[in-house]
Amino acid sequence: MERDSTAGGAEDLLLEDKVSKLRAGSLHKHELAEAMEVEQEGLVEHQPLEQDDLNFEKWKPKPKPKRTLHEKIDDLKTYLWNAETKEFMGRSGKSWSLILLFYSALYIFLAAMFAGCMCCLMWSISPYAPTYNDRVMPPGMTMFPHVDVAHGFDIAFNASDRSSWRKYAKALEAHLRPYEDTVQDRRNIQCEGNTYFMQDDLEESAERKACQFKRSWLGECSGLQDKDFGYSKGKPCILVKMNRILGYLPGQGTPVNVTCGVKKGSTEGLGEVKFYPNNTSVFNLRYYPYYGKLRHVNYSSPLVAVRFPSVQYDTQLHVQCKLNGKGIINDSPTDRFLGSVSFTLQVGA
Repeated sequence: MERDSTAGGAEDLLLEDKVSKLRAGSLHKHELAEAMEVEQEGLVEHQPLEQDDLNFEKWKPKPKPKRTLHEKIDDLKTYLWNAETKEFMGRSGKSWSLILLFYSALYIFLAAMFAGCMCCLMWSISPYAPTYNDRVMPPGMTMFPHVDVAHGFDIAFNASDRSSWRKYAKALEAHLRPYEDTVQDRRNIQCEGNTYFMQDDLEESAERKACQFKRSWLGECSGLQDKDFGYSKGKPCILVKMNRILGYLPGQGTPVNVTCGVKKGSTEGLGEVKFYPNNTSVFNLRYYPYYGKLRHVNYSSPLVAVRFPSVQYDTQLHVQCKLNGKGIINDSPTDRFLGSVSFTLQVGA
């Protein structure tokens, strides 16, 4: 029994030795195969490129053959109407119907929204007065005649040359037509005193009355006594007025007056200055406040006429007329028409 056990143990040892050797051999073969693969890859990388690989022309896209005009026309006809697919400009009838329906609904919605916004806006504001009027600027000032917009307020003429001053007389005549005495008697009412003509107790849409301002009150500058307004005599007239401001009360209860003088140069060249009506340069308070053109339909802005009866001939004068009163600004460095107006005056014999 001992021999058998000894023999069996020797055989087991021999078997294990063979297995270990076989395993070592298989591992060695595996490593050898991997090394050969790496070497083969290196040989492939260092192998020179063939001529076909260097011919890049075959990789370039081939140019498309040029189409003839007839082919282009056929393609266009097919695009406009494809008889096989029943498509117009690449779309079927159903597709066109859906697109037209979508854009029609879109634009109808946008138009309705815009109309609704405009209706709400017009409903919320008043056509007679601004909804918000937090700040009212002082009035500006303008003058007549004003015949040359490009060159500003320039008056230059010779008294003996009718063609040189006729345009000024015509401009003054046209501006004074609404102030005719008969027109004022028919449209407006007579007012007395020198206080504001308040009409706030009326309904918002009710028409407001306006006080008369007659042309005849301007005396020598009315054009009734002298149709040339003094230009033929070398004694020209001008008209000045305040710009209209809705609801504005000038002077804060004190009348606003006008003064005119030489802005640059000697004051002797201008000489005496006369004002009308009634030899005064005051804007009467009864013409204020102004209620807007929808309610003050026949409103006539008050005027002050200025006459220069002794102006020096052949001298260019820089004249400035100013508004003076409480709350009036007449020396603004940025707006030359705020409370004042400047012009050049040159009268020749």
